[in-house]
Amino acid sequence: MAAVATAGRVEAAGGAVEAGGAGVESRQSALRSRQDAQQGAAQALGQLAGVFAAYNETTDRMLASHQQLQAEVSGLRRQLRRQNEQLERKNRLAALGEMAAGMAHEIRNPLAGIQLYAGLLERDLQGQPETWKWARKIAHGVQTLDAIVSDILSFTQDQVCTKSPVNVLGLLREAIDYVLPGPGQSEVEIDVSQVEAGLAAEVDAKLMRRVFLNLLRNAVEATGGKGRIEISGTETRRSERYRVRLRIADSGPGIAEEARGKIFNPFFTTKDTGTGLGLTIVHRLVECHGGTIAAENRRGGGAVFTILLP
Repeated sequence: MAAVATAGRVEAAGGAVEAGGAGVESRQSALRSRQDAQQGAAQALGQLAGVFAAYNETTDRMLASHQQLQAEVSGLRRQLRRQNEQLERKNRLAALGEMAAGMAHEIRNPLAGIQLYAGLLERDLQGQPETWKWARKIAHGVQTLDAIVSDILSFTQDQVCTKSPVNVLGLLREAIDYVLPGPGQSEVEIDVSQVEAGLAAEVDAKLMRRVFLNLLRNAVEATGGKGRIEISGTETRRSERYRVRLRIADSGPGIAEEARGKIFNPFFTTKDTGTGLGLTIVHRLVECHGGTIAAENRRGGGAVFTILLP
């Protein structure tokens, strides 16, 4: 009996061990299943994160591309607006030029007669100082009117540029010699040290000299005869269209806000004398060379005119 009981206990113990082993295997299997599930979830999350990253990268590229396109469209709109303004300006100038040319020719014909008789009167009255003085004033007034008519005709004429390589610094110095009376005779200092010595431009020397003369005379007048004018000239690499960049800056009071958008308009002037055609002619001559000119105030006071030439 004892042996039977003992055998029963052994069998029962063996069954318990087998049952326990089966439970361990079951738990291990469940653990492996959870681990596999976690690994699968992690992989899925990694793939999803990759999808989101790719989506965000694509979105960022599309946004950057959109912003670039917007900037290009804005630039094209500004360019189109400027070109429309230039076209409108040219049309106005063409109409105004036709009218002015007709008037100038009508004025010049009798003016030539007045100038002739004023010169004869001035010569005949040389022995009468008091009377001669009045005749001299008449002759001077006629010369002033003739200069105005010449400006009007120059403004109305189609300019033809005969271009050739010209040293910019040399041309500037020629214009300076016309503007300043001589060393020690003027309180205006003109500094050309910032103009590259070998800088050359394809220009019509005669017409470009006139541009420089007008701008330098205006600058000298703006300084009140006492001040400083700085001229710089360099090759520009920022533009495919323009190669030469010139700046003429003065130490005067600058350009009044209400005049800034009008200074290149014909017959606009802030001076008590003059035709208001000087800067208009400058603008036309620069355009004749395929260039541009702009005016603005500079920091520290004064005005600066910037010319870009091909």
